Amino acid sequence: MQATDLLKNIEEEMKKGVAHVQKELQGVRTGRANPGLLDRVMVDYYGVPTPIKQVSNISTPDGKCLVIQPYEKGSIKEIEIAINKADIGLTPTNDGNVVRVSVPSLTEERRKDLVKLIKKFSEDGKIHLRNARRDGLEGLKKLEVSTDESKKQQDQIQKLTDKFSKEIDELAASKEKEVLTV
Repeated sequence: MQATDLLKNIEEEMKKGVAHVQKELQGVRTGRANPGLLDRVMVDYYGVPTPIKQVSNISTPDGKCLVIQPYEKGSIKEIEIAINKADIGLTPTNDGNVVRVSVPSLTEERRKDLVKLIKKFSEDGKIHLRNARRDGLEGLKKLEVSTDESKKQQDQIQKLTDKFSKEIDELAASKEKEVLTV
């Protein structure tokens, strides 16, 4: 493996960390209806746990309600059960054709809890970045490159870490602002 390959691997690993943080933040409820709130919901579809997006169409007619239109009417009950089991703080109702989920407004206390959760996701992402940096530096030591080249590569790795860390900070700040907006 060469130093350039090592840098590419580190960058890919760091991108995965940022993508994971982004995915986690999408699941944080902001008081507005968003189909991403149901990303973790798995429906028992003919005995197989299936993501809700694969068995239904999810829309948001307004900012306070999600409408889930199942592709098969027979799966309405399973969708309703899956949303209740997911423990995401939302209560589904069905009218025989679609499942409706009202997204209640957040209390001030709940908003503060969500900010703590956002910070936790952000810190987890940064830990992932630091682990990738550490692995990269260890890999660099094994490559047996000159001291000057090693120093240059270490600087590159640190620049990547700083870049992706800043990206995570921006994602978290944006989500915090969204959660705290009443």
